[in-house]
Amino acid sequence: MTRRLVLALAAFAVLLVPVQAGAWSFYAHRKTAEIALANVSPEVRAKIRALLVHAKDLGTPQCPIRNLEDAAVWADCIRAEGWRWGYTGAWHYRTAPICKAFDPRANCAGGNCVTAQITRTHRILADESLPPAVRLEALAFMVHFAGDVHNPLHSGDNEDQGGNQVKADYGIKPGYSLHAIWDNPLAERAISDPADPVARRYTAEERKTLAGGTPDDWGRESWEIARSLVYPTAFDTDDVCARPLPERTVLSQEDIVRAVPIARQRVVQAGLRIADLLDSAFKPGPLVPDEPRRRR
Repeated sequence: MTRRLVLALAAFAVLLVPVQAGAWSFYAHRKTAEIALANVSPEVRAKIRALLVHAKDLGTPQCPIRNLEDAAVWADCIRAEGWRWGYTGAWHYRTAPICKAFDPRANCAGGNCVTAQITRTHRILADESLPPAVRLEALAFMVHFAGDVHNPLHSGDNEDQGGNQVKADYGIKPGYSLHAIWDNPLAERAISDPADPVARRYTAEERKTLAGGTPDDWGRESWEIARSLVYPTAFDTDDVCARPLPERTVLSQEDIVRAVPIARQRVVQAGLRIADLLDSAFKPGPLVPDEPRRRR
């Protein structure tokens, strides 16, 4: 096989293998992009399309970006080329122990965490003095990381690598980790009801309720969900910090039904907040709070 085909197959494998998945599933990330596009103005959509023309300049033909949905999964796809993109691995998460007080400043040395990278890439995207390819790369990272931070196990951790070290069955289906369940089947089930689509135009009142906040706020929300729902539900205990938890568990159908509305809400929130990020990056006005626009 040619080198290009090998790389493409490797990238595809990274997205499909649930036990080793490092971020929200391919489907969930693409859905956040669909939600975002449905909730930005035609002007912003046009500016996104103008950047997409420069996708070839990224030098990642094995991970093409033809639309915002492609951009939303690009940051996972490129990880197949670890020799080139391995340094971005820490940008997908910012885990904090659920049995300690939440510290928004911890575990982000040198800005190498998901919340810092959302802010950094948003600022790059908003800077029209930069080359289009640089801004497009920032767009792709930003859209992906804004999805990642809404996954509870990209923020909450119980000394188990965000649930990656916990073997878990998804109902009668074995072979997952707790992290992989929240990445893949649970997220996909939560957003797959054709009678209640998540990708739609949301009202101003809905956006006021679901969106808003800063990347640090979104990480804190995810940490709180991990602490109050993900681990207690997975291990059938209200006090996950009272004693060491087992290395294996089973999510029953009742557990899954309890978790689905939260997983759905996080996907919707991610999509609407991505829309807010795009609006503020492509329109005059303030950037992400606490990140002032650079003077030119």
